[in-house]
Amino acid sequence: MTDLELSAAESFNPWSVVNVVFHHLIEKGLHPVLAGNPNQPAADLLRALGIQPGPENSEQGRQDIDQHLADLRAAVVGKRP
Repeated sequence: MTDLELSAAESFNPWSVVNVVFHHLIEKGLHPVLAGNPNQPAADLLRALGIQPGPENSEQGRQDIDQHLADLRAAVVGKRP
């Protein structure tokens, strides 16, 4: 199996895609802003790549993500929303 091949059982959490993309954009000096819930577009991207989206996070996981994104926004724009 090469680095680009995935087994049929592979899955990935869509929020992990959002996290990776958000960090990448910040590293490039951009200022990403979430407008709505990006879970569905991230899940669609995974499907387009042949990867089954994993289950969504629990409510606690969602709160952790919200806090992490708020911290990233604060680091980029210098204030909390």
